[in-house]
Amino acid sequence: MIAEQIAKDLLSIEAVSLSPDEPFTWASGLKSPIYCDNRVTMSYPEVRRAIAQGLAEKIKEAFPNVEVIAGTATAGIPHAAWVAEILDLPMVYIRSKAKDHGRGNQIEGRIKEGQKMVVIEDLISTGGSVLEAAEAAKREGADVLGVAAIFTYELAKGKNNFEAANMPLVTLTNYSTLIESALKENYINHEQLELLKKWRKDPENWLN
Repeated sequence: MIAEQIAKDLLSIEAVSLSPDEPFTWASGLKSPIYCDNRVTMSYPEVRRAIAQGLAEKIKEAFPNVEVIAGTATAGIPHAAWVAEILDLPMVYIRSKAKDHGRGNQIEGRIKEGQKMVVIEDLISTGGSVLEAAEAAKREGADVLGVAAIFTYELAKGKNNFEAANMPLVTLTNYSTLIESALKENYINHEQLELLKKWRKDPENWLN
């Protein structure tokens, strides 16, 4: 199953680090037992190929009418390029904010009015930044069909944000699959698994 295979790959190349006993602090200040950096995947040809192939298949299945692949700056860009190559589609990328010079573009590359777009992101926590990118693409004339990502933390806040934006999301793997794979592969023990499950249910108060 692709979700399990990608979860194993992310663990083996240490794109995902699990530390339930000594939590990481995210940029937002949130204490978390997991840190995921999918940029690492670029350095492993076999893993990045599996990701690109997996995303391409998910996109074909979920969004068969897609006409252009967009990557979020910066982490989504390389994956969008590889997926666009497999699907033989145009590719663009979406800046986090519009340029303050030239034409003030937020999208680099060329899109046509009404062009059907799928946005690629490396991972989803609350979904805020990729949903903003999708809104920016809509403002510039794209018809955004949905978002495709490598990994999701499956946080309630993220799920709610996608529902509120009425934006479909497909992912290659997810937090539940990842922590079960980590247990199977002996990265964590049963006690740590319970802590990891607790975090996903209540990321603000799981340490109390």
